[in-house]
Amino acid sequence: MRIAAGDWAATLDPEVGGTIASLSRRGVDMLRATPAGATGPLAFASFPLVPYANRIADGAFAFDGQDYRLPRNHVSQTHPLHGVGWLTGWSVETMDATSVTLVHQHHGDAAWPWRYRATQRLALDDGGLHVALAITSDDDRAMPVSLGFHPYFTRDGVRTLAFTAKGVWRIDDGLLPTEHVEPAAFGDWSVGATVIRSDLIDNCYTGWAGSATIARDDGVITLSATGTPMLHLYLPPGEDYFCAEPVSAMPDAVNRGAADILIPGERREITMTIRG
Repeated sequence: MRIAAGDWAATLDPEVGGTIASLSRRGVDMLRATPAGATGPLAFASFPLVPYANRIADGAFAFDGQDYRLPRNHVSQTHPLHGVGWLTGWSVETMDATSVTLVHQHHGDAAWPWRYRATQRLALDDGGLHVALAITSDDDRAMPVSLGFHPYFTRDGVRTLAFTAKGVWRIDDGLLPTEHVEPAAFGDWSVGATVIRSDLIDNCYTGWAGSATIARDDGVITLSATGTPMLHLYLPPGEDYFCAEPVSAMPDAVNRGAADILIPGERREITMTIRG
């Protein structure tokens, strides 16, 4: 399905993880375009992270006096990651020429024992894209939650990425946080830095100011978000994309006292805008 407004257009694939398949400005891709025939969300332009963001170490954690063990949810990954929403179909609740609201209902299973309802509202206007992701607990028990967005920005035409943060997590070989260090440990993003690197960056920046500037040959675009005090940066060497992911908590949040807690009936929402 397609929505459009002004210079902006997006295609969406609700059945593949509630994903964005493309986002363009004046016919130029701002996010990585999804290849024809792609079937998994990791090949798409963006997908939602719900009910948890990034990895849970070995899928094991204790919560509210009970031990849990989640199965791996992707063949290439040691730890379960990114939650449930990206691996299931979403239904279309409402749609018009410029916006769509998607719904994902989870009834509780081995992948996530708690019941919840998630919604995404994706809307375009003359300035760009606005996405709101919300989760409401349908369970009769409290549950841990972290939320996020996983956009894949194209590197083509990008000069620099700039943002400010207060710190960053170093990671181990399993891509889990180990040590919290000063934010310039991998380069000074506050003054703008290239997204083309020879080393892997897959690190979570804390105390993110909520905005990032992507300077492109065809004009600046701005990523901003609410409810997401952290920005997870993924710069894989040799690829034609990079990810700047607004998230509400660090990786393995449920094991580190960093997850939010939803009581029955409670709701949380985060937002993301890509404008320029």
